[in-house]
Amino acid sequence: MRGVPRRLLASAAALAVAAGVFVTTTPPPADAKSRHDQTSKVEKRRVDSVPTPKLGWYRCYTTARCATVKVPLDYDKPKGAKVELAVLKTPARNQKKKLGTLFVNPGGPGGSGTDIAYYAPYIFSADVLERFDVVGFDPRGVASSDNVRCFPSARQNDPVLDTIYSKAFPYTAKEERAFTKAYTTHAKACSTTGKPLTGAMSTAEAARDMDVLRRAVGDPRLTYVGFSYGSYLGQVYANMFPDRIRALVVDGVLDPRAWAGTRKTAGTPIGDRLRSADGASKALKEILVRCDRAGGARCTFAPGNPVANWELIAQRLKRHPLVEVDPFTGEEYVFGYSDLIGTALGMLYSPYGYEDITDMASDLIILTEPPATGDRRTSSAAAKRTTALKSLIKAQQATKERKRTPLRAKALGFPYDNSLDAFQTVACTDSLNAKNLAAFPALAKASDKRAPYFGRLWLWNLAGCSSPKWTVTDEDAYRGPFTKRTVAPVLIVGNYWDPATNYKGAVAASKLLPNSRLLRSDSWGHTAYGTSDCVTGAVDRYVLTGKVPKAGKVCRGDIQPFTEELEDLSSRKAEQAKKTKKAEKLIPVAPTKPSLR
Repeated sequence: MRGVPRRLLASAAALAVAAGVFVTTTPPPADAKSRHDQTSKVEKRRVDSVPTPKLGWYRCYTTARCATVKVPLDYDKPKGAKVELAVLKTPARNQKKKLGTLFVNPGGPGGSGTDIAYYAPYIFSADVLERFDVVGFDPRGVASSDNVRCFPSARQNDPVLDTIYSKAFPYTAKEERAFTKAYTTHAKACSTTGKPLTGAMSTAEAARDMDVLRRAVGDPRLTYVGFSYGSYLGQVYANMFPDRIRALVVDGVLDPRAWAGTRKTAGTPIGDRLRSADGASKALKEILVRCDRAGGARCTFAPGNPVANWELIAQRLKRHPLVEVDPFTGEEYVFGYSDLIGTALGMLYSPYGYEDITDMASDLIILTEPPATGDRRTSSAAAKRTTALKSLIKAQQATKERKRTPLRAKALGFPYDNSLDAFQTVACTDSLNAKNLAAFPALAKASDKRAPYFGRLWLWNLAGCSSPKWTVTDEDAYRGPFTKRTVAPVLIVGNYWDPATNYKGAVAASKLLPNSRLLRSDSWGHTAYGTSDCVTGAVDRYVLTGKVPKAGKVCRGDIQPFTEELEDLSSRKAEQAKKTKKAEKLIPVAPTKPSLR
C-alpha cells in the first residue's frame, strides 16, 4: 500500500547464498495434469488470444535493456483499445547458462517494476544474477507505463494530495472532516474522469499482462519474486494460471481474502481487514520491552519504563504538538501526534528501525516536557531545542516523501502526481468494501483500541474505497478462490515483526495454497529477503533449483534489537550505509505514506 519509503536492501554480504551447482527445475511427469489445477477456459481465451508481442529491447541507463509493449485495455476485447507498458531488463551475466527470466515486483500498489529490475544487482545474489534475466514492468497506470489520471490537471489534483499527504492520518474532528472531503473528491474523480483506465487496473489485469510478457520473453513457465503488495500479484497469478508456474516466491505476504474481501467481510474496511496495524503495534511494543531489558548501554530510551514513557510522549503530543520557530529564518516547525506515529511506522520498515525509534523517543521525552512555571529558556537552550526538533522534522518529512510521476501525453502545467490515483484504483477495484466512509471517525477509535497507535493510521490508508462516490469497478477483477493447486510449489516468506504485512497473512496464504511452503523468519523490518542470510539463501536456492526449504524451517534476521553496545552499532550502521548508498534509490514498496508497499 501507499506508505513511507522503505527500501529493499542490501549489501553483498546480506545477499550471500550457499554455493553449489544449480539445475533447471525438473519438468512435471506426463500425468501431472491430474495433480494440479489448470488455467480456466475463460482465462485461456482472454490471454492466449493475444498475439505474442515482440520486445524491441534497446540499451538504456547504461547497463539495462528497455522496451515497451501494448496490451489490451480489456482482455475480453483483445483487438480493442490498448495500454502501453514499460518493461526493463537487467540481463543475466552468463547468457550461455541462463535459466530464464525472473519477473519481480516491489509492491505498492503503485511501485515501479522497472526500478526494482534496474537495481537488481543491489538486491539479488550473484548466483541469481548469473543465471537469470531480471525483468520488471510498470503495471498499467503506473510510473513509465500509460498513467492513470483521475483529475484533468495538477491544479485539481494537488489540493487533494496536500490534504491526504499532509499527515499520516487525521486525529481531530476537523482533520477527519478534511480527509473525508478529500477522499470523497478523489473517489468521484477516479470514478468519472479517471475512466476507462481506472476500470481496468485490478491486480488480475497485471497478472494477465505478466503472463503475456512471460510468453514474450520465451519462458514456458513463470519465475517470479514479489514483495509486499507484490505478494498479492503473485498469489493472483498462481490462482489464475496454476499450471504456468516454474517458481514463485512471495515475501511480506498479504492475506488474499482480507485484501479482496467477501460479502460477509465487506462491512469491515480493507484497512482494518488486513490487520497491518496489529503487526505494527506488536513490533513497536516488542522494541520498547526489549529496550527496557537491554538497559542504557544498549538503548538510549531505557531509563524509566519505555512502554509507559512512549504513551506519555503520545499523550503530550495529542495535547500540545511541538512548535518551534527557527530564530534565523522564521520558519515554523510542527511535530504532532500523527507525526510521531507516522514517523515511527516509517522507521519500523527498516531492520535498524528499533534504534531510530528509541533515539527519537529519547529526544521527545525531553522536548515534550512542559516548562516549569516562569521557566525561560536561554538562547543556547532554545537553539539546541530547535536543532533537536529539526532532526525530528527531517525524519517526519521522510515519511511524506513523494515521487512525482509526470504524465507523458501532453503539457499539463506543473507535473501531475498520480501516486494516489494508482494506489487507490488498484486496491479499490480489487476489493469489496461497504460505502461507510462517514463511519470512519467512530471506526478509528475502535481500530486504535484493537491496535494501539497504528489502528487509525491503517484504517484511513485506504479510505477512498469506502466512499459512496467510488463507483468504478473492474468486472474482470479476481477475488478468489485462492486455493488452486499449482504445478510447482509456491514459497511463502513470513516475517514475525513485519509492520506492514502482518505475519498472520503469510500463515493464512500458506493454508490456502495446497502446494505451498511457509518459511518463517524472526526478522525486523518490512519483508525478510536481504535482511537474513538464511532467508536469502533459501529463496535463491528455490529460485535456482526449485527446491523448497524443509517444512517448519524458521530463519532469524541478521539484525536483532539492542544486541550491541551503542557505539559499536553506530559504527556498523555507518559502514552499512556506505555499502547500500545506491540501493537507497529504490522505489518504496509502498509509494509514499505508511502502507503495504
